[in-house]
Amino acid sequence: MTDMEKYERKESKWEKRKYFLRQMTISSGGWTCYFIMGMSFGASTVFIPQIRKEANSDDAISESTASWIPAIMVYSGLPWTCILPIFMKYIGRKYTFMFVSVSNLISFIVFYFSVTVNQIIISQVINGINTGSHFTVSVMIITEYTSPKHRGFFLTVKSATLFWGILMSNAIGTFFHWRNIGLAGIICSAYGLLIAIVLPESPFWLATKQRFERAADTHRWMMGFGKQAETDLEKLINYQKNLNLEAQQNKLNLKGYIIGYLKIISKRQFYKPLVLCLIVHSLYIFSGKVVFSVYAIDIISKITAGHHISPYTAMLLLDGVTVLCMYIGCLVAKVLPRKKLLIGSSLVGIGFLLSISCYAYLIKLSLVVENNYFAIFLLIGYSIGLCFGPVILTQTISGELVSIEARGLSSCCMDLSSKVLLGTLVKISPFLFKSWGTHGAFLFFGLATSFFLVLIYVFLPETKDMTLQEIAEWMKGTKRTPVIVQEEMIFLPKEKK
Repeated sequence: MTDMEKYERKESKWEKRKYFLRQMTISSGGWTCYFIMGMSFGASTVFIPQIRKEANSDDAISESTASWIPAIMVYSGLPWTCILPIFMKYIGRKYTFMFVSVSNLISFIVFYFSVTVNQIIISQVINGINTGSHFTVSVMIITEYTSPKHRGFFLTVKSATLFWGILMSNAIGTFFHWRNIGLAGIICSAYGLLIAIVLPESPFWLATKQRFERAADTHRWMMGFGKQAETDLEKLINYQKNLNLEAQQNKLNLKGYIIGYLKIISKRQFYKPLVLCLIVHSLYIFSGKVVFSVYAIDIISKITAGHHISPYTAMLLLDGVTVLCMYIGCLVAKVLPRKKLLIGSSLVGIGFLLSISCYAYLIKLSLVVENNYFAIFLLIGYSIGLCFGPVILTQTISGELVSIEARGLSSCCMDLSSKVLLGTLVKISPFLFKSWGTHGAFLFFGLATSFFLVLIYVFLPETKDMTLQEIAEWMKGTKRTPVIVQEEMIFLPKEKK
């Protein structure tokens, strides 16, 4: 009998529920980071109009400053995209997550007590730490602390949580003073910090430090003592022991590390999935969904100029449709192939983007009578199309495509590139709407999305029901027999042959 077999036992239904609740509680800490990021994105949508109204002047926050407020949060997250993975490697997941949670708390305290625009910007800069953590710390918390059986569900909830945060900020700013957003953020940050305090250290990180007994205890506390859980634990420990042995035999100096990284980035299986991931992210970013969420009031006001419908009411309606359709889309994604769903839903979104552009242009030429309800219908159709595809599938497809051999480096490159692109687009979007008009801006988003969709149609593989190893073999261009790989191997080195 092996050491693992003596711990193995049949679990009751209550025990299974207990481990599920533990995993869900821990995952809620990662969800909180996404929720907070959504609140920060949505806050500028409502506090900028309120501050201008209180000052009775649009000069209280200039157009340039208004565009910098949401963009600075993305840009300030760039260095943390590289710094936080280093923290996670050397001080562990628990204390890195605690650091992010404390920064969130400080950010919203500054936001709540802000009396000048510069102080609000400072709070957004601090919140950039959380922005930099979303593809590293938050995702790592959810994936390393949950079983493969429940991981997909928890990641699905994560995708929708961002837009829940946007909805929360918009709702608070619509009915109450904008400072209450800061109060809600403080409560959410305190909850995230509480989870970080009670969070045990990741068994994956403990195994990398050769603390195998504690890794086993933590793994069993979260996953249980079932047969599959013990099998996963045994694989984790064996793989990490092999990796540690290999690392001792192949100690490299600085030059050796540099040469090793150069060899990695020159491989087809590194740069090909990275480029494909960037194309998928570009499709989502240039679809304008995030831009629309940030500048919702201004955009809706331009399209529904008659104001028979309040822009705030329309904004909350669209936020609600977005969240609802994301959950429905997640159910649809379990049935339909990812590539087909992404292409089909993107085509619907592009169709509505071009329709909005055409509608706005015809109004400008006075060829059609303005109809606010029709405009809202077009915006709802646009949201539905994107929520069934790019919004929910971008992170999923990227997580499957990214290189197994250099997952950390690939994720860092992808996250940096997408943040630069997103921050730049958020910054220049007011200029696009002002210079090209509403019709021109929506036409730009429609054509840009169409361009990336063509690239996806030509080059993106179908990844549904494929193992990570099969995807990696496709990237290499080889046709070897597929090898079934457990999902947890995302974080484990490949077994030496």
